[in-house]
Parts: sequence; structure tokens; C-alpha cells
Amino acid sequence: MRILVVGAGATGGYFGTRLAQAGRDVTFLVRPRRAVTLRERGLRIIGLGEEEVITPQLVTADELSSPYDLVLLSVKATTLEQAIEDAAPAIGPKTAIVPFLNGMAHLDQLNARFGARPVLGGVAKILTTVNDDGDIVRLAPLATLTIGEQDGRPSPRVDAVHALLDDAGIDASVSTDIVAAMWHKWVFITTVGALTCLMRGTVGDVGAVPGGSGLGPAILAEAAAVSAAAGFPVPEAELATTTSIVTRSGSPFASSMYRDVMSGRPTEVEHVFGDFVTRASALSVATPLLDLATLNLRVHEHRTEQAALERA
Repeated sequence: MRILVVGAGATGGYFGTRLAQAGRDVTFLVRPRRAVTLRERGLRIIGLGEEEVITPQLVTADELSSPYDLVLLSVKATTLEQAIEDAAPAIGPKTAIVPFLNGMAHLDQLNARFGARPVLGGVAKILTTVNDDGDIVRLAPLATLTIGEQDGRPSPRVDAVHALLDDAGIDASVSTDIVAAMWHKWVFITTVGALTCLMRGTVGDVGAVPGGSGLGPAILAEAAAVSAAAGFPVPEAELATTTSIVTRSGSPFASSMYRDVMSGRPTEVEHVFGDFVTRASALSVATPLLDLATLNLRVHEHRTEQAALERA
């Protein structure tokens, strides 16, 4: 099975490396600048006391000429539109596309561009980042993938992709309701993102001050209400787990969006938050805390754009 990983960042780079280490036929579709870094340094995974490096097979958009069997799409939402166009030559009649982005808007875009048939749903849970050298840094052991047909039906291609991932040592599973799983992850990341970005601190920082421990559950209640109104109620066990995470005393946990904000980088505010509150409004669900977090992140986005213009 020929595999194209679109993006060699914190998520795609990690899982693509695991597939390559298992001897699978993996090629990474990257931008020219990223290609230079990877050819000089290799694709490196560091952190948790480990350091691994592979010499990846690379291709840039102008070099794509034939379809792949499997396309794993893992890019920042801000580059999704271009990534879809770049990857288009790799999509053939039998290609399966598995996106691992947060939120739901990317599913709409992929369905509109390629039709729903080739597009699977996907959820990645992983704590990684990319450092200034372009290396992938593991922040915690968590690294799982969940896939499934959008309509929930069993299918041979889902079984084949699952077997491929499993054989490579990746903690992978199949969901018969992958759209619900995507919504539930969306609830989690908006909750943690709103909490840490609004307060500009970790979960432990927020909980350490008077009134702080109540903010996370209040944000979670808004997000969960939106998911339920959309037809995807979050199971009580998941709500309990998220509540525990956002109220844990002394926890250093924070969202990846918080790390982007603190580093002065652009965020996925529109894809993750803007789309979420728009859907909330359409469903007549009030989300004042999430609305405030969205506004806060839009201000950050405006400032980063202005700073980039001044440097240009």
C-alpha cells in the first residue's frame, strides 16, 4: 500500500515515521522549505528520553504525478485549503483519505472537493510539538489514532487501514460512530483551549487562584451543550474525565493553542473556535465563555498578522 502523509509536522511526522520504521511505503508531501530541513537533519523524534531519526521519502506538490492508496492528511487548518489542492493529484478512484485535524470544517471541505466516498473520519490524540530545529518533540506518551467511515458502516478499507496502523505498532482503533468521536474531541480541545488561552496559564495556574477551579467545568458545560444539540451528546464518563483534567491541582497541562499564543504564532482560531461558536449560534445554544475565548484569540490573530506585516 502506497501511503502519502500530507504534512510532516507534530502529528503527521510522528505517525508517518512510525509507519516508515515498520517498513511501509511512506512518502511525505511537504513544502520546499520543510523539505530542505528534513533532507539536512532527517525526520527526528525526540523527548521522553528517546531520539529517533529516519531519512524520509519526500515529495513536493509539483512532483506528485500518480495516485496513492492511502492519504493521511495532517496539517494546520490555516494551510488546509492549499494542502487539499497540493494533494489532489494523489487522489485516485481507490484512494482512501484519512484526515487528522481538529474540529469538523475540514470534513466539509474534503467532501466538497473529492466527494464523501473517499473520505474517512479520523481522530488523533497525541501530545507533540515541533521545535525550532524542526524536530518533533514528544511531551507525553499518549499517541492514538481512531478511524471510521463517515456513515459508521463496517468496510474492508477501514479494516485494511486499521491493520496497517496496528501492524506498525500504532495504537489504533476503529469507531462505528467516528463523527461523534470527532465532535467529542472538539468539545475537549475547545474546553482546554478556551481555559488556558483566556487565562494565559496552565490548568494548574488557573486552579491556583480563587474561583479558578470553576472555570473549566463552566466552559465544558457550554461545549458539551453544543455537541448534544448537534446530535452527539458526550458520554458521562468522558465528561468526568475532562472535568478531572481541567480541575487538577498543580497540573502543567495546557492546550497546543496556548503554546502557539505564548510563542506569538498564528492559531487555528477560526477552524476550531470560530466554526464551533457559529454552529452553536445556529443551534440556538448560548456560549458566552466560548464567544469570549474566540474574540480573545481573534485579537491575538490580528496582532500576529500585524507583526508579520511590520517585519515584511
